Amino acid sequence: MKALPIEPSNAPINIGSRIRAARKAQRMTIEQVAEVTGLTKGFLSRVERDLTSPSVASLVTLCQVLSVDIGDLFAATDVALTRAAEAPKISFGGDGIVETLLTARSERRVQVLKGIIAPGGKGESELYSVDCDVDVLHVVKGRIVLILSNERYELSAGDTLSFPGREPHTWLNPTDEEVEVLWVLVPAAAA
Repeated sequence: MKALPIEPSNAPINIGSRIRAARKAQRMTIEQVAEVTGLTKGFLSRVERDLTSPSVASLVTLCQVLSVDIGDLFAATDVALTRAAEAPKISFGGDGIVETLLTARSERRVQVLKGIIAPGGKGESELYSVDCDVDVLHVVKGRIVLILSNERYELSAGDTLSFPGREPHTWLNPTDEEVEVLWVLVPAAAA
């Protein structure tokens, strides 16, 4: 069986910023890493700025000291782009609201929803909760009232309110103007 020819890529692989981030996460200075690894500060600085590539032996040593898996330095970044025009409409309930999912459907760490609430729009008549740890409401435009079990908050453009996601709540737009809000759910609400 004949092997398929593979053309090597000449595209540079930039791992320096990931090494720097790992060093900072360990709260280590370049001097400390140099001392532990036996590599020079200048060499480490050039590696972190992607001006030079470490040998396999140096990279293994660096990863051991910084508690990083070598493969993580080369892994593709997990990025999901949602274009505004393509964001799917969803519904968490309520009257007079159009909700759009701004994060990818597959995103489980966080969920961002945009809500456009018509004048007089309101959430469920009974208090409800969302299956997430933290619920953040940010008012982009207009005014909204958020009602919790024992409290009521009047929010204006620029205001942000964070509360436990499982706390029963509802909301309403008491004005005759449209309101725009962002809901941030951490982690993403269970589907």
